[in-house]
Amino acid sequence: MSDWIDIAALDAVPARGARLVKTAHGCVAIFRNAMDEVFALDNACPHKNGPLAEGIVHGNAVTCPLHNWVISLETGMVQGPDEGQVTTYPARVEDGRIKLDVAFLKQRAVA
Repeated sequence: MSDWIDIAALDAVPARGARLVKTAHGCVAIFRNAMDEVFALDNACPHKNGPLAEGIVHGNAVTCPLHNWVISLETGMVQGPDEGQVTTYPARVEDGRIKLDVAFLKQRAVA
């Protein structure tokens, strides 16, 4: 059974936007698409460590602000001709609050 930590209100992340949140286990980029689905990824693009939370969210992807690499919010995989992957974390919305799976955050902190 997973433990979920409360990160923020859903409204704290704009629709088709992102926020960087600091947890006890490190920083995570939280993304919200137009359908109010939330996704959690490492903030660094696999290309040149671009800050993904500053990118443009479109559909279920984010475009890195540095070199326009497109990253799937669902899988963390780079889309298109480029290759790479960003670590993703389980995220959900419950009662209007964004929650992250603590077990995955702890694994990240150890890695």
